[in-house]
Amino acid sequence: FLSFFIDLFRNRKMFADLVQNDMKSRYAGNLFGMIWAYIQPLVNLLVMWFVFQYGFRNSPVDDIEFVLWYLAANVPWLFFSDSVSSASNCLYEYGYLVKKVRFRTSMLPLVKVFSAGFIHVFLMFFVVFMFEIYGYQPQWMWLQIIYYSFAELCLLAGLSWLIASVSVFMKDFAQLINIVISILFWMTPIFWSPNQMQPNLLLFFKLNPLYYITNGYRESMIYNIPFWESPWLTLYFWGFTAVVIVIGALLYNRLRPHFSDLI
Repeated sequence: FLSFFIDLFRNRKMFADLVQNDMKSRYAGNLFGMIWAYIQPLVNLLVMWFVFQYGFRNSPVDDIEFVLWYLAANVPWLFFSDSVSSASNCLYEYGYLVKKVRFRTSMLPLVKVFSAGFIHVFLMFFVVFMFEIYGYQPQWMWLQIIYYSFAELCLLAGLSWLIASVSVFMKDFAQLINIVISILFWMTPIFWSPNQMQPNLLLFFKLNPLYYITNGYRESMIYNIPFWESPWLTLYFWGFTAVVIVIGALLYNRLRPHFSDLI
């Protein structure tokens, strides 16, 4: 781990260039280029705002407008789903770098995560803007979003290594990941409130690490609850994340010698 982060720091400019080029390559040949990376998710959020606010006219949740309650949890979910989906194909996409002997390929899954991270930061500014439109002023507790973003980034780092390495050996693994993401969406408190869930069922849903992240965003922006008021859930999340990082890193290093032969 130490050698990886040392190499990442030494090659930080190259890593930043890879992240920037990754965002550009998604929309290469389009008139607006990389701008589409921000326009598409923003338009999706605006559509959801119009549907919930003026279409279904959803009633407020805990005395806050439904659209704000929804956006606070949906944006970190988009960061997760985008990162995981793109990581499953990253080694094929950068096959020319995988076959280079001296290139540390373990950076490639993180390129996808950081690429999605820039879009996530942009969307969070949009969420803050929406809160201000509805009359909610920024508070110090909102800075807790930085902690939850870092927590999600750590989780995604381990998952990206694991998913990227397995996808090389299982061609259909990317399709399986899409199914898992669809299931996780409904197991994550995005459309439903933990306060309305039965205690036994809620305990099961808390095993989903995305519960800690998405609910943490809401608690920071809406309920003003610090993360240290949920010590056991915090310990569980970081324990789970540590296991995922270790397994992902070990599996990636174990399978890495075979990547160039299979890609």
